[in-house]
Amino acid sequence: MRAKTGLLRGAGRLCALLAVLAAILAVPSRALAQQPAPAAAPAQAERTGGEASLVLPDLDLVDVGGYNGRTLLMGGMVVAALGIAFGLIILTQLKNLPVHRSMREVSELIYETCKTYLITQGKFLALLEIFIAVIIVLYFGLLSGLGTMRVLIILLFSVVGILGSYSVAWFGIRVNTYANSRTAFASLEGKPYPVYAIPLRSGMSVGMMLISVELLIMLFILLFIPGDYAGPCFIGFAIGESLGAAALRIAGGIFTKIADIGSDLMKIVFNIKEDDARNPGVIADCTGDNAGDSVGPSADGFETYGVTGVALITFILLAVPQQETQVKLLVWIFVMRVMMIIASAASYLLNEAMAKARYASASRMNFEAPLTSLVWLTSIVSVILTFIVSRILIPDLGDGTLWWKLGIIITCGTLAGAIIPELVKVFTSVDSSHVREVVIASEEGGASLNILAGFVAGNFSAYWLGLSIVSLMSIGYFVSASSASMSGLMLAPAVFAFGLVAFGFLGMGPVTIAVDSYGPVTDNAQSVFELSVIEGIPGIKEELKRDFGLTVAFDKAKDLLEENDGAGNTFKATAKPVLIGTAVVGSTTMIFSIIMELTQGLTQNIDKLSLLHAPFLLGLSTGGAMIYWFTGASTQAVTTGAYRAVEFIKANIRLDRADKASVEDSKKVVEICTQYAQRGMFNIFLTVFFATLAFAFIEPFFFIGYLISIALFGLYQAVFMANAGGAWDNAKKIVETEMKMKNTPLHAATVVGDTVGDPFKDTSSVALNPVIKFTTLFGLLAVSLAVRLSTEAGPAVTRGLAAAFLVISIIFVYRSFYAMRIGAARH
Repeated sequence: MRAKTGLLRGAGRLCALLAVLAAILAVPSRALAQQPAPAAAPAQAERTGGEASLVLPDLDLVDVGGYNGRTLLMGGMVVAALGIAFGLIILTQLKNLPVHRSMREVSELIYETCKTYLITQGKFLALLEIFIAVIIVLYFGLLSGLGTMRVLIILLFSVVGILGSYSVAWFGIRVNTYANSRTAFASLEGKPYPVYAIPLRSGMSVGMMLISVELLIMLFILLFIPGDYAGPCFIGFAIGESLGAAALRIAGGIFTKIADIGSDLMKIVFNIKEDDARNPGVIADCTGDNAGDSVGPSADGFETYGVTGVALITFILLAVPQQETQVKLLVWIFVMRVMMIIASAASYLLNEAMAKARYASASRMNFEAPLTSLVWLTSIVSVILTFIVSRILIPDLGDGTLWWKLGIIITCGTLAGAIIPELVKVFTSVDSSHVREVVIASEEGGASLNILAGFVAGNFSAYWLGLSIVSLMSIGYFVSASSASMSGLMLAPAVFAFGLVAFGFLGMGPVTIAVDSYGPVTDNAQSVFELSVIEGIPGIKEELKRDFGLTVAFDKAKDLLEENDGAGNTFKATAKPVLIGTAVVGSTTMIFSIIMELTQGLTQNIDKLSLLHAPFLLGLSTGGAMIYWFTGASTQAVTTGAYRAVEFIKANIRLDRADKASVEDSKKVVEICTQYAQRGMFNIFLTVFFATLAFAFIEPFFFIGYLISIALFGLYQAVFMANAGGAWDNAKKIVETEMKMKNTPLHAATVVGDTVGDPFKDTSSVALNPVIKFTTLFGLLAVSLAVRLSTEAGPAVTRGLAAAFLVISIIFVYRSFYAMRIGAARH
């Protein structure tokens, strides 16, 4: 009850903050309506304050498809509110599901450690916000002269963005820690369907809550904030959620893999079983499953949707000169987002009805099958709704053909949300020939060939996924290039097409998040089962029969949980390329915003966006260096932290004197994980922060090349690492579940491969997504600040600052290794 009250209190604070902001900014609506809305021509990029000075058009200016735009979006707020209610109802249902006290106690201990971790992260976020606040005040306040109120709005909405990311992350761990023990208990029935249905219900709760909260905030800004204040609100909100996601994703990824490696290596060192209750690293591993695989993706997903929306809004205001067209496109995009929430909910309910009819009484099931059907069903429903809504709302846009052309472009992204997971499964599923190749390689080649086979799977996956993303983007480009009407409505229609493809990637967002969140619940459910030591409780079979009417077979329950964990591993892997693909495709739109400002609406300095302009080429070369530094720095933090965790666990594990690890020892491992996650994150964030400032100050077009480079290098590095890690993970799962060869040399080899894959798939690769978006979004401020200083104080000042910022960033690069070495980090 306290947890639910805490969640509601957090949501209440967020709503209260929004209400206060609305009151501060409120102006009589009639007065606004009587004032002509300012032209949103490309020249707006020249206005003081860049994107933050953009003015939203009056949504009552023109009817959209015969409907008032404001009325349509008010309906969207109702749908978003219902989505939040959907999430809270499932939370309550999960809490009320039957569970044995031994399992509930374990899941509540996991939640308490997660809560401690999140509180620590909240304090860390407050510190990072100070760095961003300094830049916001310096640029918008001192140099751009936006005025105290506008600067305050940007700062306040950056806090709203952080609170949004933080709140949905907290909600995610509460839902998941209810679901993990209930899933473990449901396995005692010996039926696979409940073991599948509970984690998916939990995931849909997180997905609906995340997307609905983000949409509600965006619609709040559109509908209730005066147009001339909306630009600062959107920029502040995007910066805040991007900052929150970067911190929670990077630190969570480091934390979870320190704990996971520390726990897994004990299986080899002491020849003990998976999630042995005597291992004090297991509780930390469970906490990490939530910190890295629930908190991180929740905050990351929240930020992805928000930043992509802000990027599209910015593009429309910068590149579309006619206000009527701006209104139609804005309303169309947000109504599409509302419809896709409805599509996800309807598809889930329909898919569950079919899955229940097919599997409710089954003794065996392929856990991946109903998850796959859910993804495809949602994709198909979303595509159909895309064309229906477009036909209704924008039938007369342009020459009358744009409604279906824009629908095709969005469909490229929506289909990517289903096609990419299918390609990922080719390289990561337990049924994948690549994963089985890893197992075969391990039989004679041990850990060495296991690791090499995983590298092969990751590299091949980067090739095929890269081609698929390029192909879908190309279709979007060709459709936009073939439409003279589209060119007549806006500048750079191809960039808008890429933004819409990214928008389509996110079309079935609740389901994408749901199948991603499925994994940490299935992983935790296994651990809860073992940590509860339910098999050893005296008279437990009689108790379960008396109190719950269950006739249990513990071995059958454990087999079901292990098989389901393999499906969870696969679908955790499928969501990662979707999010990183969105970051790369969506960053194109944000980079365009910077280009618009630097070229005065594509009228000047176009020649500097060329390989013939040396700074641009040098920038292209520099981005790759940062991606490889980040990969090394994040892995270094995991390596040193895992060493410390293993060191402590080996010294304190009690295999002969206890049936469970002490709570104190478990909390100590959690403390070690938190310590190194924080230290690693601090060095990484400050390097990214000061490097962004340095490269923006060196030369604006150098910075454009840099942003393009980190997006492209980041895409392939992330896909390679994520899918190689997924292949190693499920190779181990095959040995454990199909081959039943635990505690053998083959199993030891696959465990080693899995520990290599852990930071690949859950630390470095996944964190590249928020790093790319934070760098690009923060770059909007940094490059504008550099240009303004160069004009007002002279190039010598900006070059001097660039050198200073670069030196500071290099200091933290140095610290990210030399201060984090195992020897240097000894207590």
